[in-house]
Formats: sequence, structure tokens, C-alpha cells
Amino acid sequence: MHFHAKIVIQNSLFLDRIHNMAIEKEKPEKKSDETDEEHFFSPEPEDEPEVEGGGGGGEWIMTYADLVTLLFAFFVLLFAMSSTQQEAFKELVQSLKSALGVQQTPEAGTREGLIMPEVPPEERKEKNDKESIGELSAMVQEEIDDIASEVRELIMVNRLGGKVRVIVDERGTIIMISDILLFPVGKATMTDQGRKIIKKIYEILAKFSYPVKISGHTDNVPIHTEKHASNWELSTNRACEVVRLLIDEGIDPRSLSAEGYGEYRPVATNNTAEGRAQNRRVEIIYERQVIAEKLEENIY
Repeated sequence: MHFHAKIVIQNSLFLDRIHNMAIEKEKPEKKSDETDEEHFFSPEPEDEPEVEGGGGGGEWIMTYADLVTLLFAFFVLLFAMSSTQQEAFKELVQSLKSALGVQQTPEAGTREGLIMPEVPPEERKEKNDKESIGELSAMVQEEIDDIASEVRELIMVNRLGGKVRVIVDERGTIIMISDILLFPVGKATMTDQGRKIIKKIYEILAKFSYPVKISGHTDNVPIHTEKHASNWELSTNRACEVVRLLIDEGIDPRSLSAEGYGEYRPVATNNTAEGRAQNRRVEIIYERQVIAEKLEENIY
């Protein structure tokens, strides 16, 4: 506003100066006495023809000054209106920010800050939880794949293809060992060959020290002996035999569990000899959920 006032004062002084000059120009010049006498005795001059379109003296300067003043006032008015609108717009933006619950980020460089929505604490926590779950899931999958890779190498080095298999599914990593490698037919006492196989698998279990589940399975051929009244007992006793050997090798008993499912978890048909051979098995299972819980304990 001080700048505007200064401009107005300067323009007023300029216009006053022009106005005074115009008045001085219109005043008649004083002539000497001799000139007056000559003019008195000299004959009247003939009327000169009027020239159309003659100038109007200094009156145009006044008109021009008024026009300049009006233009100046007009532009001052426009500037004042634009400043008022800008302030009103800022007030409107501030009102919208308050109504919609948004915050303004600090300015960066010469650019104005962007208006970003505020994220409620609950949503931020949910987002962080999802990111943490995603990271944990990736770590679990990496562990599962590493275990499977170790078992595949064991199978290849010891030429156990077809008798020991490893699969990765939604449960985790499952090591499947054919019963013919571990036990005599219809019995739950482990053979020497079976002990050697389990000792090699122990090395993997010791490296990946997560809790594991040992489960026994049979085909659907009924069994009834002095020690095993049914396939339930046979499958459970075989699982317990593997657990006992792993404990003897040094695995923490608290990380082991044994289950028997009899004939009720087949992986192949029982209508063929080949299918029944696949169903008679012992499984060592690294469960995905258990690995996730252990990793979460170590991280958090």
C-alpha cells in the first residue's frame, strides 16, 4: 500500500505541473508601448481565411491528463480486485482443507506444497502390518525352498531317487521316505539301512532347526499281528521309531511330534501294487506356519 500511495502522489504532482504549464501558455503576452501604438495607427488587417481543423490550444492537455488519471485509477482498481480474490481463494482452500481433513506438505524448491490426505493411524498400522506379513512370507518361502534344495541334493548324492521324494506345497516342505527303505514288511523296527538314511536326514534337520512333524502312513491292506492290531498302530509305531532315532542323534525332543494316519491319507491309488507302495511311507514335514512363527519370534 505504501508503494501504491507513492505512485498516486507522483502522478498527481506530474499532472499539476502539466496543468500549470497549460495555463501559462494560454495567458496573452504583454507588448511594448511602441508596438501598441503601431497597432493603433496601422490599418486593420484584412480578415484571414479561417483554417478548418485548427488546434484547440492547451485544452487537449487537460483531457489527456484526465484520461491518464482514469486509466491509472482503473488499473489500481483491477490490482486491488485481484489481490482480494487471491486472499479469498486462500481462505477457501484453507476451509476445504479443514473440512476434508487434509494436511499440506512443506514446499520443495519453488513449487508449492501438495495437499495430501491424512492417513488415519489405523490405516497406517494396517499398511505396515501388510508389509510385514509380506516380508515374513517371503522369508518363510525362502527357508522352505532351501530345505527342499538340501533334500534334493541328498537324494542325488545317495542315489535315492524313487524311494525318497521331496515336495513343496501349501503345508510346507514334505520329505517322503518309502517304508521299504526303513522297515521290514508289516513291522515297525527300523533296519540298518533305514538308520543310515535317517542319520543323513538328521543333518538337514540339524541345519534347519525348526520343529518337525513325523507322520506314518500305510496302504489299505488290513493287518492284524501281536504288535499291531491295525494299520493305525503300524503307522503310529513307525513314526515313533523315527522320532526315537532322531532324538538319539541329538534333535531336541520338544521340536518333534509323531502321528499315525493308517491308510486314510493316501497319495496314490490302492488299486495297484505301485500305488500301494507309494502310500506306505513316512513323512517328515516342515510346516509353513511353524517356520513363520519361529521367524517372527526371532525378528520381533
